[in-house]
Amino acid sequence: MSKLFSSFKIKNMEVRNRIVMPPMCMYSSDIEGKANSWHFVHYVTRSIGGVGLIIVEATAVEPKGRLSDRDLGIWDDSHIEGLSKIVEEVKKYGAKIGIQINHAGRKCGANEKSIIAPSAIAFDENYKTPVEMTKDDIKNTVNLFRNAALRAYKAGFDMIEIHGAHGYLINQFLSPLSNRRTDEYGGSPENRARFLKEVIHAVREVWPEIMPLGVRVSAEDYAEGGNHDTDLAEIINMVKSEGVDIVNVSSGAVVPANIKAYPGYQIKFAETIKKITGLPVIAGGLITEAVMAEEIIQNERADMVYIGRELLRNPYFPLNAAKKVRDEITWPVQYERAK
Repeated sequence: MSKLFSSFKIKNMEVRNRIVMPPMCMYSSDIEGKANSWHFVHYVTRSIGGVGLIIVEATAVEPKGRLSDRDLGIWDDSHIEGLSKIVEEVKKYGAKIGIQINHAGRKCGANEKSIIAPSAIAFDENYKTPVEMTKDDIKNTVNLFRNAALRAYKAGFDMIEIHGAHGYLINQFLSPLSNRRTDEYGGSPENRARFLKEVIHAVREVWPEIMPLGVRVSAEDYAEGGNHDTDLAEIINMVKSEGVDIVNVSSGAVVPANIKAYPGYQIKFAETIKKITGLPVIAGGLITEAVMAEEIIQNERADMVYIGRELLRNPYFPLNAAKKVRDEITWPVQYERAK
């Protein structure tokens, strides 16, 4: 049996294989942030296709935390119904499902008059200049994450992933390139990690200890003076006692940068974080081949592998991948004639 198609258990969640569909924004919600038939078909199809763990796209904890006006939201109880329908149907076909909760910070692209960030520095000339967050703003935003986690629990998700990557609000606090604060939320790595630590603590107040909680990080800023993989590993070690169970490792996007991307370009970052923190990791980055994913798991470079663009092209990637790594998996009975 291949390692890629072996099961993996995190807290009370046992996943049927090591293939993860990472959060990928669909920009298909209505202005109110509610899920619709597109999201339903999109996610359920990947469960039918054999994915082990599906993580729903970055879902905003408040309207000005959206990346665009078409992002999913989880800032209101009215969002629970649509999300719960997706959850129920995804589980029916064997996948586990998590949700990534997020705040865009200075990268808010929605039609909001005022946006917030740790420091009043625009991402680039195409974005608004944010207002520097006050202590009350920070406290309020932490509470927004807490409330979002409670709604995720009520919707029936198996896992929550806190988005601390790709230049969004938590990442903005973590990186010295976007965080120029001089109070207890800026300066040293300990201070820059404080906001993330408070968010994790707040989420864990409502998210049961027996259920897995993940954090996604950008392990490399690709800019002078920015964070590197060892810095993120140090930060994770500072916050993991609050209840982090797994780390989803990505990179970039906190500042404009030229990134040399190639198949597996982020795997070395995941290896570093796995080794230094002792936590399981999800790794990926332009991985399109089953044999490459198998190698990563076999050599214990990561515990799970996320497949993004390839799953957009081919929702049934896992069904075909099993044959390539010489494994035998169960197909949906409706599709067995094609096996």
